[in-house]
Amino acid sequence: MTAGRNTFKQGLAGPRPLIGLWQGLTSSYTAEICAQAGFDWLLFDGEHAPNTLPSLLAQLQAVAPYGAHPVARVPIGEAWLIKQYLDIGFQTLMVPFVESPAQATALAQAMRYPPEGVRGIAPGLARAARWNTVPDYLDSANAGMCLLAQIETRAGLAALDDIASVDGVDGIFIGPADLAASLGFRGKPGAPEVVAAIDDAIQRISAHGKAAGILASGAESATRFAALGCRFIAVGSDVGVLLNGAADLARRAGALNAGSSGGGY
Repeated sequence: MTAGRNTFKQGLAGPRPLIGLWQGLTSSYTAEICAQAGFDWLLFDGEHAPNTLPSLLAQLQAVAPYGAHPVARVPIGEAWLIKQYLDIGFQTLMVPFVESPAQATALAQAMRYPPEGVRGIAPGLARAARWNTVPDYLDSANAGMCLLAQIETRAGLAALDDIASVDGVDGIFIGPADLAASLGFRGKPGAPEVVAAIDDAIQRISAHGKAAGILASGAESATRFAALGCRFIAVGSDVGVLLNGAADLARRAGALNAGSSGGGY
């Protein structure tokens, strides 16, 4: 294991955008299915999905043999919680509701060992350090950390350029739903004013040399965001795949029944 290597972080500078899938089912079984489906990254949601540290650990273990990089969204950007997510093995974290450069700086420090940061040191208890069997973990771990700051409020947009200038912020993810609500268009992320704000934000992020990311509503939307310069794009969720697939199957089965006269036996 090389603690300083992060394939997602390296891929942000690659020739194509990294395509991901949101994970909200909190199941190691479905996570493993999604991990072998061909996505570059999977986002394990600790903010809106009913995840706990044990459930996140089980999902990390399930996807470990596969190429999809595990990203976690913490419920809140607190140093003590970030420390726990890192110790169980996440290298890439997304933090919601980042609204100032001071907050972004504190988050970057929370993800790194001293002297660059304030992450607590306990490799003997950390899965990330293979329980202190990775000889260079303390020296190499900082290089593998990847921080994705989530901008999803009017205040975050106003501070975007300053946040993007913070060392240790590797990418900025735009949250369309919350941003729309903050701008006065709750439930309408496709409103022209919201779309214009998002497009402008993507261009500003890219101008600072940071990776812009977003959750797209489908393949056509993802193509558009890639053309705008997004470097990491989620194209759906495990919940959506299951719900839409089940609903489609039910509709098709219903159509078969509609054409039946019944009494087949």
